[in-house]
Amino acid sequence: MTDFPYRTALIVGTGPGISASLARGLAALGVKVGLAARDVDKLTTLSTEIDAPTFSVDASSASAVASLFEDVDHRLGEPDVVVYNASARAHGPIAELDPHAVAQAIAVTGFGGFLITQQAAQRMIPRGHGAILLTSASASTNRLSAVRRIRNG
Repeated sequence: MTDFPYRTALIVGTGPGISASLARGLAALGVKVGLAARDVDKLTTLSTEIDAPTFSVDASSASAVASLFEDVDHRLGEPDVVVYNASARAHGPIAELDPHAVAQAIAVTGFGGFLITQQAAQRMIPRGHGAILLTSASASTNRLSAVRRIRNG
């Protein structure tokens, strides 16, 4: 183990991009990593590669997030690092978007981030130690492009 100050990590919204890269990097440092996603079947290869347990979670559900952290605490230990990388999107022109799909995207991307951060903070504050990282995906780039297209006509 290097001088890296963290021993356990939980990555929520694990996918093939930034979160998988981060999981590999943390595991290489000797950090025990837990991988969480809506669909844990897609995590099999990464989980096997870095010997990480997987956890299924709907990040937009307060009870599901609380259960996730209880499960992680028991199976992995209280995480020192928590990464929130989950997101959802509603696709299409704004005038045609389904309001329910938009509400779900906001629930996962925004409210889910709050729920994960809250659970992580409840564990880290008493210990006076930890890191909470909120990342994004290509969806944020797509949103920025959409705003530019609207502004530019």
